[in-house]
Amino acid sequence: MKPLPIGVDDFEKLITKNYYYVDKTLFIKELLDKRGTVNLFTRPRRFGKTLNLSMLRYYFENTGVEEKNRKNRELFSGLAIEKAGEAYMKEVCCYPVIMVTLTSAKQRVYQEAMVCLQEALAEEYARHEKQVEGKLKNQGDWQKYMRIREQCGEDTDYLTSLAFLSKCLYQVYQKKIIILIDEYDVPLENAYFAGFYEEMVSFIRSLFESALKTNPYLEFAVATGCLRVSKEYIFTGLNNLRVYSVLNENYQEYFGFTKGEVQDMLEYYGRVKNLPVIQEWYDGYCFGSAEVYNPWSILNHMEDILTNQEAFPVPYWANTSSNSVVRDLVEKLGDDTGMLQEQLECLMNGGTIEKAVREDITYDAVYDHEDNLWNFLFFTGYLKKVSVRQEGNVPYVTLAVPNREVSYIYQYSIHSWFDKKQKNFDMLPFYTALEEGDTDKMEEEISGFLEQTISYFDYGESYYHGFLAGLLQRNGKYRILSNREAGLGRADLILKTPRIRKGRAVILELKAVKRFQDMEKGCREALMQIEKKEI
Repeated sequence: MKPLPIGVDDFEKLITKNYYYVDKTLFIKELLDKRGTVNLFTRPRRFGKTLNLSMLRYYFENTGVEEKNRKNRELFSGLAIEKAGEAYMKEVCCYPVIMVTLTSAKQRVYQEAMVCLQEALAEEYARHEKQVEGKLKNQGDWQKYMRIREQCGEDTDYLTSLAFLSKCLYQVYQKKIIILIDEYDVPLENAYFAGFYEEMVSFIRSLFESALKTNPYLEFAVATGCLRVSKEYIFTGLNNLRVYSVLNENYQEYFGFTKGEVQDMLEYYGRVKNLPVIQEWYDGYCFGSAEVYNPWSILNHMEDILTNQEAFPVPYWANTSSNSVVRDLVEKLGDDTGMLQEQLECLMNGGTIEKAVREDITYDAVYDHEDNLWNFLFFTGYLKKVSVRQEGNVPYVTLAVPNREVSYIYQYSIHSWFDKKQKNFDMLPFYTALEEGDTDKMEEEISGFLEQTISYFDYGESYYHGFLAGLLQRNGKYRILSNREAGLGRADLILKTPRIRKGRAVILELKAVKRFQDMEKGCREALMQIEKKEI
């Protein structure tokens, strides 16, 4: 069996080490057919963007060394792009390629982020150094090249460093350049949350404008990111930009795994019977009109079920990127946002909401308006498209939570928020009422707490079970036992003091009813259950 490529985002390594590969090489064919000059693909984190750009580099790049070019051609032997015809294979190893990844710029302050960006640019200069050395037209260009290469240049050297590298490579190859930029918006996202957004926007704008707008040596460019950033901020005046978001039906099957690709993988590894669980946990995304699975989670779960076919699914994606925007959404519930709470409860209970979608929101505008927050959650993968309609020039998208994995992220954020919030509750009246059997006071206190929190799990028994367990955690007097065996059954919650002879126990049996008129009946059933089971 081929090994699973978990965390492998280098195309050459994936192929030469014989990892299992979900063939996405027809992405190359579509790029060549459409011939877009600057192509921006926005997809959630961990959906294969880096691997696809690596594939493009190995396909198009003329390394200047024929033996290396031959090996790169062989990487595509037997893959879909080779079968697409000779017209496409003629493009293999024909262009100088610049590829930079901006994921390293996740730093606390602007200066540190800039050092990381300069390192990324310097590494790309170093990769091309042997091809460029001795072939530039004047000594000044070589000196500037080496300043950037050695990271000892002026700040202004880096503002146009991608455009300058294009010029140098054109002089060497006499061929226009392909530029690949991976996770272009990571520095902007980090800068917003770290507090130096404007400074980073200024640098990225200059870097991209010179490389993508006014660059006479550019053949075409491909950039990937999680969120489209407004033209007014980054791509000012860039009329040749084509944006392919999750709403666009072009290139829809090249990021993430399709249903057929997941089924093929399960058949290869002999795990077809696991498909229903995989669908429930990791399916549910919709890019264009294509049904898409989360590839990071699929590969990780596949590894688990190869060891133990009954392995439980895990929210692997929850720890791969910042979930701060979900946390902030939940925390806004305490800021007099009743409608926000109602909509989040609807989503958590399996419902949908409809929102106008803007594809060009910026990180500094995410919290300006509630709709921007929902937009951000949609484009970053925390919500999925159910349907879309057009009203004037504005698309309205019906949104839902994609799957159980993403639902877990919301639930975890809500739990954390509630744990923090309940520390501010005055719990003494509730505890006193509980000990004294004052049901009217208990009802009053619990109702007050419920008004300040959010319910999910369809207002069912399991929600109130967790809610009450959370409230009782801080009592300091009783041990709390949840769903423990007692007598002939299990009690929902038991509170008991450590001392048995002179101690006290409180038994809570919960029942949920659909009508107010059935409340008394539900209570009688709970009491009868306690007696019958001898709890």
